[in-house]
Amino acid sequence: MKVMILAAGRGERMGELTRDVPKPMLSLLGEPLIAHQLRKIAVMGFTDVVINVSYLGDQIQNYCGDGSRFGLTIQYSHEQDRLETAGGIIQALPLLGDAPFWVINADVWCDYQPFPWVRLPPDALASLIMVSNPSHHPSGDFGLNPNGSLRRLLDGDRFGFTYAGIGLFSPKLFQAWAPGVRPLRPVLEHAIDQGHVFGERFRGAWCDIGTPERLQDLEKCLSERVSCD
Repeated sequence: MKVMILAAGRGERMGELTRDVPKPMLSLLGEPLIAHQLRKIAVMGFTDVVINVSYLGDQIQNYCGDGSRFGLTIQYSHEQDRLETAGGIIQALPLLGDAPFWVINADVWCDYQPFPWVRLPPDALASLIMVSNPSHHPSGDFGLNPNGSLRRLLDGDRFGFTYAGIGLFSPKLFQAWAPGVRPLRPVLEHAIDQGHVFGERFRGAWCDIGTPERLQDLEKCLSERVSCD
């Protein structure tokens, strides 16, 4: 099973921090964010990784190389202009193959552990890791039904959860969509309406590293955790 790391974003909310450095190369505990992702998935037993790159992507490729330093094999999907999440995945499908694959945002920190032997539920085209809504996203993304399937949120719905930026996807989810700039949400909503997207509730540590303040807070939190271990 392969893993795709989404690393093509510009990281505008990071301000000056990403003026000359792509967001996945920002330092956390002395290593680039993407290095933490690569080390983790290697420990989980994965070997094959696809990384999409765009903004200052040469820095990411020069650092990660062929993946051998992490015990991995890395291939790159180059986007001349950023294609958004679904567009980036669609372009990378020839590298990802015909089997389900994990997709992980380069700019999330999460204690969730993906494994290469995990399988999609029957009839599922995707299974998303869902977390409690953070303060910067109080409404959440989707609702979680008792059978594990996801649903669109209704007005006033108090039981939404946030997509953690980690999910297991079937390539079939994207086969009916044309290449080009394409956000992930419409693709998911189309499949959700047909009952083909499921969610797994995760209650552990998770952080969307979307601002300098969140990066700083995460660094402080992890430093304190390490010092206590």
